Parts: sequence; structure tokens; C-alpha cells
Amino acid sequence: MADTPDAEFSSPWLTIVGIGEDGADGLSPAARKALEDAAFISGAPRHLSLLPPCKAERHSWPVPFEEGVQALLARRGQPAVMLASGDPFWFGAGTSITRHLSPGEWTALPAPSTFSLAAARLGWPIQHIACHGLHAAPLARLRPELTPGHRALILLRDGPAVRELACYLTKIGFGASTLHVLESIGGPRERVRAVQANNLNFLDIDHPVSVGLTVAGDGTTLPCASGLADDWFDHDGQITKRPVRALTLSALAPRPGETLWDIGAGSGSIAIEWLLAHSSTQALAFEADASRAARARGNAAALGVDRLMVTEGTAPDVLRDRSRPDAIFVGGGLSQSLLEMLFSLPGGPTRLVANAVTLESEALLAHWHAEKGGDLLRIELAQAAPLGSRRGWRSAYPLVQWSVTL
Repeated sequence: MADTPDAEFSSPWLTIVGIGEDGADGLSPAARKALEDAAFISGAPRHLSLLPPCKAERHSWPVPFEEGVQALLARRGQPAVMLASGDPFWFGAGTSITRHLSPGEWTALPAPSTFSLAAARLGWPIQHIACHGLHAAPLARLRPELTPGHRALILLRDGPAVRELACYLTKIGFGASTLHVLESIGGPRERVRAVQANNLNFLDIDHPVSVGLTVAGDGTTLPCASGLADDWFDHDGQITKRPVRALTLSALAPRPGETLWDIGAGSGSIAIEWLLAHSSTQALAFEADASRAARARGNAAALGVDRLMVTEGTAPDVLRDRSRPDAIFVGGGLSQSLLEMLFSLPGGPTRLVANAVTLESEALLAHWHAEKGGDLLRIELAQAAPLGSRRGWRSAYPLVQWSVTL
């Protein structure tokens, strides 16, 4: 939503111009005219240096970034240009300003994105290539996609970030991956070099830089299905085991854009697998034990889902004054008072899944199932184990799972 006055504009006052490393040579006639007509041009110093002489006042984008947004909004109604790299709306700065504006206030003139230019140089089909903007994001976001033969295009902050990428890949067993280091792509200073990640031996990497990654090596690949092996998670035994986790995720049924509460999160395995299901999902984990909360954060970071929010506190108190999300999992702290609060909180339809192991918590779920309906499932698992000189079945504690829509 635009947080601006309800002003009417007969024509856009702001033009968002995408500019590449080829500078003025790559600008369209419409972009050139916008620059000629502008009274105010704002952009990064690197972008401003690529422009031909203009009559407009030039303003270097400040740090912090938001100050530049306010300076541009102060020119509302005057012909102005905002410069951005390539395509301003693909990992670009376009939405940083348009979210403050009404649709009639701006027009955008994108240039080829770095992804498009890199794919063209490498001959890669961009529709089949993962694209990542990791200027300020952790490299571990790549972790779910690291499988031999997979390719990705990555925007990075600077030369040292390329070396950090090479070290990260080597550390987790993918040092044999090929890095196509693309510097100043599309401009007169363009340079493309290929090197194996564990053999990156040049330090003169110029900004702006992107990397085309071809994954290789004997690192462990993260499966796509729910129910990751338990050893993917650091835990102290407080973890929903793999088969039960798969059944639990199936009952929670994550969908794009939805948010989960993981109550009594332990290692965070349920919330993390919820986040791995789709890049737009969100999750809040609630955990009373500080060391377990820290462990959940570490697991999320290691598996590339840095959007997990962990709150330390005891349910139901930690849930007061909140609105229910799309789905809730209760893995710890199950009680009469917790269920009463979950049903009383405001919010739309919410899928609730609760797991119980003790007789007392089983009885509690049986009671609530009788009152509220839903599905009650008893899960009994046994694993083959040595029995003298032979083998037998070693049973785990049976588990009762209740799933219902609030």
C-alpha cells in the first residue's frame, strides 16, 4: 500500500531507469528523454558516473538507504529520475520507492538484468536456472539447492564475497564446483573467469560482480521431501523423529505464503521443514529453553532458512495478544490451558496439529477430539534391532496426533 496522500497525477513524475555497465550507450530513447527532462536525478555514485551531461540536479543515494527514499519523495510532483541496476524490480531497488507511491506516480524503464546478461554470456537457459540476490543475505540460502549438476546465478556484494562463497562451498563438500566469476558484465570493463571453488587463487575481483555456479562435489544433498534424516539437525534428543515429522508436515500441509507457529520447538525441525517447503512460507518458533532456542536458530541458519523467528517463552503466556496464523504445531507444552487459548485467539481458519506421547496428553487430545472433531491418529513405529544373534522389532513409544481446523 502506498503511504502517500491521495494525490492525482495526470502523468508520472518519477521515472525509474534501469542502467547497465554500458552506461548511456545502453539507454533506450525513452530513458534518454526522461533524463533530459528531469529536474532531479538520484542514484548510486557508480550509476551517476555513467551518465552523459544533464541539466538536472544530481543526488548520490545516501546511507542508510531509506534516507534516499525520503529525499526522492520530497520531490513529489517534479520530474525526477531514480537510477537502478538493470531491472529495478528483479532483486533491485524499485519496490523500495514504489511501495510509497500510487500507481499513477511512476513509470519504469528496465534494462537487461545481470541475470539475463550472465545467462547470455554462459549460454545457460535462464528459465531453468536458480537466481539469487545475496548482496546482504547469508550464503547458506543456497544450501537447499546444492546438488551436483545444479546451476545458479548469484549476485554478490563484492570480491571478498566471492571468496566467502568459495570457502563455504568447499567447507560443506562442494569444493569441486565451478565458479564463473563475471565482473562488470555488459560494460567495457567486463571480465569472465572460471575457477574451481577449492582453487580460487585470484584476488583482483572488481565490483559489480556476479557468479554462475555449477555444483559439483561429494557434499550431502538436501532431500526435497518432508521427513529429513534426524542427523540434519543438531539436537539434544528433543526432536520430532523423521517418520513422525513427515506425517506431521503432511497434516500441517504448508502452502505458499502461509505462516506456522511451532510451539515447543525443540530443535526447530518442524518449523524448518515448513520453511523448506516453499520460499514464501514463514514460521515462528516458541521455545522455553534458551539453549534449545539457540539450537533451533543454528539449525535454521545451517539449512538456509534464515527467516525462522524464534521467541523464548513458555506457552500459553508467550502467545497472549497475538492473532492465529495459518497453521499451528504443538510439539511441546501441550495442556488444557494452551488449547483453550489457541481456540480463543482471533484469526481466520487455522490448521492445528498436536502430538502427544504421555497417557495424560493422549487423554487430553481424546477429549478435545470428542468436543471439536478433526482427525485423531495413533502412530506406532518399530525399528529392526539386534536381538541376541538375530534381529527383532524395537518399538518406539506410540504417539497420538490430533489435527483439526480452528
